[in-house]
Amino acid sequence: MNHDTYLNSYLADILVAAKNVAVLGASPDDKRPSHWISGFLLGKGYHVFPVNPQHRGELILGQRVYGTLAEIEEPIHLVDVFRRSEHLGAIVEEVLEMRPLPSAIWCQLGVRDDAAAARAEAAGIKVVMNRALVSEYPLVYERLHATAQRGHAA
Repeated sequence: MNHDTYLNSYLADILVAAKNVAVLGASPDDKRPSHWISGFLLGKGYHVFPVNPQHRGELILGQRVYGTLAEIEEPIHLVDVFRRSEHLGAIVEEVLEMRPLPSAIWCQLGVRDDAAAARAEAAGIKVVMNRALVSEYPLVYERLHATAQRGHAA
């Protein structure tokens, strides 16, 4: 897949389908993007699972912090990555060990590794790289609003 651009429908499909989101690299520091994106996701009704081995067992925004993805006992639909690009290969390997596999991996701004993405995609996992999830969230509203409008027209 070409990761230079994404169709709005591809991004919306990922965000609408996800209910459980693992935030990899979650921070208790409210000045860090991973912290306020976690809060944003919680506010939109997602179930957020912060992952950060340095804060295992603590709470971030009232959510228990896990040390690894493998520690999460519930199915994860989306892994939101707040780690540097050089870690993405190892992250994909950890994701590929999850059962069931998540539907998607979303890499925040500046995070890109095409070879790692290809491995995830070969396993059937959708990948988004170098995109701010919060910037794409209006696509969810548009999708749900369009559905509601069609329902009123029927």
